[in-house]
Amino acid sequence: MKQYEAIIIGAGPAGIFAALTLADSGVKPILVLEQGNDINQRNRRGGRDILCGWGGAGAFSDGKLTLSSEVGGFLGDFIPKEDLERLLKETDTIYLKYGAPRRTYGRVSDQTEQLYAKAKQVGLEFIQMEIRHVGTENCLSLLKAMRSDLEDRIEIRTLCRAKRIRVEGRRAVGVDLDRGQSVNGKVVIAAPGRTGSDWIREEALRLGLSAVPSPIDIGVRVEAPAAVLQSLTDIAYESKLIYYSETFDDKVRTFCMNPYGEVVTEETNGIITVNGHSYSKKKTENTNFAILVSSSFTEPFDDPIAYGKYISRLANLLGRGVIIQRLGDLMEGRRSTTERISRCITRPTLGSATPGDLSFVIPYRYLRDIIEMLEAMDKIAPGIFSRHTLLYGVEVKFYSHRIKLVRNLESEIDNLFIIGDGAGITRGLLQASASGIWAAKEAVRRI
Repeated sequence: MKQYEAIIIGAGPAGIFAALTLADSGVKPILVLEQGNDINQRNRRGGRDILCGWGGAGAFSDGKLTLSSEVGGFLGDFIPKEDLERLLKETDTIYLKYGAPRRTYGRVSDQTEQLYAKAKQVGLEFIQMEIRHVGTENCLSLLKAMRSDLEDRIEIRTLCRAKRIRVEGRRAVGVDLDRGQSVNGKVVIAAPGRTGSDWIREEALRLGLSAVPSPIDIGVRVEAPAAVLQSLTDIAYESKLIYYSETFDDKVRTFCMNPYGEVVTEETNGIITVNGHSYSKKKTENTNFAILVSSSFTEPFDDPIAYGKYISRLANLLGRGVIIQRLGDLMEGRRSTTERISRCITRPTLGSATPGDLSFVIPYRYLRDIIEMLEAMDKIAPGIFSRHTLLYGVEVKFYSHRIKLVRNLESEIDNLFIIGDGAGITRGLLQASASGIWAAKEAVRRI
């Protein structure tokens, strides 16, 4: 049985940046295990390939790097703010090295300050943040460059699923694979990604790891003519807005705004949900973004991922995939039909969505929150609360299960680090990548 200095489970952003850090530190041998296809075999239209494989969910995302310690995850719970800001800059520099564009959006300016004040006046909080936009068409080339750089320095096994983490005396010692094989390692870094969230939850239960209560994010993707949101996107590109609903006092937020982008589907373990992309050069006539409602569960129910899957499956059952509805039809209490969608001045960019009624899928509480959010946004982006605004459902983020970790992102088992979106500690490319660097630097000290 081969002995490795470090074993990395998952080749998404967190796992890749952990591998880069370990390799650059001279650690060898290193093994990366990835259950999906290698980067050259991944297919954007290939169902599970959208989220799974070398590059993880980031491979076919629009590649937004959020250069803020306040957005994109919970690393601030583990890392002091000054250290985290330095870490994010270091991570961003690595992205630049491999081909990310140098231009950024949303720097603090008189315009962003005015938008911040205007949002406050209508009950919204605008999060000022700087963003580097890679673009959907550029993510693959960037990830291929990282893959090429690592190729001769580490061992990479794709289409190879980690079955379980092997532990002896509360210390990680290796990984059992799904082909009846096993590998030994001094350090195990688990970066399971969103498609591995179920697996890491099951492993945490099996290993007796403590969990931290975490909310689930459920909502819709909104699509409108780009001109409607231009006053926001010209200033901040991605406008991160937070609202607390009057009816239920729930936290509601915008997420992943894509100026001149397109709505797309994602498949996770047979469940189809909705997402959005934007390109650096190619443009559509529309802008899309998600409105997500955060909900926390306590006793007797403590499985937010299962709840999110239930809502998603219900949408798939009724819509045979993603449901699309005009806001006007929702407000009138009727389903959208193909004919009604054809009369909508917002031309849908997702042609496979099924016209229907989201009120049969999304609980009233969430719909009320979403409607209130759109009403508030209409005061700073007139026209978004229009009968011609399109809603796609559902959008669910399956990174809710958080495992109790310490400052260096180590679990309660020695030499077992758990990082990235699948572990519930990050929610975006930059923080996921940064978590890989942070854990790998501690692993280097151990090795």
